Amino acid sequence: MENIKIFACSEEAESFTKEICDHLNLPMGQINRMKFKNDNNFVQLLETVREQDVYLVQTNTPPVNERIMELLITIDAAKRASAKNINVVLPYFIYSRSDKKDQPRVPITAKLMAEIIEAAGATHVVTCDLHNPAIQAYFNHINCDRLTAERLLERYFENKNLDNKVIVATDAGSSKKAYKYSEFFNCPIAMLDKRRDGNKDKAIGTTIIGDVKGKNAIIFDDEIDTAGSMMETVRVLKEFGAGAIYAACTHGILSGPAIERIAQSPIQELVITNTIPLPKEKQIDKIKVVSIAPLFAETIKRIHEKQPLGELFNQVIE
Repeated sequence: MENIKIFACSEEAESFTKEICDHLNLPMGQINRMKFKNDNNFVQLLETVREQDVYLVQTNTPPVNERIMELLITIDAAKRASAKNINVVLPYFIYSRSDKKDQPRVPITAKLMAEIIEAAGATHVVTCDLHNPAIQAYFNHINCDRLTAERLLERYFENKNLDNKVIVATDAGSSKKAYKYSEFFNCPIAMLDKRRDGNKDKAIGTTIIGDVKGKNAIIFDDEIDTAGSMMETVRVLKEFGAGAIYAACTHGILSGPAIERIAQSPIQELVITNTIPLPKEKQIDKIKVVSIAPLFAETIKRIHEKQPLGELFNQVIE
């Protein structure tokens, strides 16, 4: 592959970026990142990118707003260095959960992020399993390609050879995704029925629609943040006699009490991808990380060689 450079926008993104580069047999782009004493960020690309295809990889690790500035400044550095194309690789789309105006006088921050990235000079965005697929349309003049970890997670559980499976949706909104997994595994689906507790904002699971008694239950989701919804689903599954309980998601945000909740729960195993790095203090025996970097590497290769991406939705890249 010629005329291509791949950079990590932050130290936290280096591991994922290096894995992509190793898969493509390319060196990782050299970059200088620092902070001045006045807390201003500074970025310098340490190799020429003139008329080259540049890929900038950024993660969503806290502090998130710092990651945004690192990304925008690096985009600007590449633009002013005369890069031919500036491709932003966001395994997890920043602020993706703020995707609609569901309260009075609130922003649609995911839309704002798309506009800012575009205004900074990006010419293309690659991301994965958006909280709302409509975010792809938030960009006005550039394309956004959305990958999925579905095949990767399916392969993982297929290799476990679990029998008597049931796929569980945490609510009605996730039932469509659960149905796709149930089709792959040729097994039934169940769904948690949630109801409001009086005037409280929190929805409480009251029953399971579908048969889970004695079955190996697998919960799939796009992301797990504090694991509150996941734990509510697990609680009701146990009440209705489910056997072993497994969970999987693309984005393991795992903030706040998530790790403690998972560690103390009856979940046998939680499988996540490495779209967001899992720090050492959050690594516990119940959490298994599978790498999605090879999928991003193959995507970059196909984009660079002007090949279609559609085939990637039906295969596992290892």
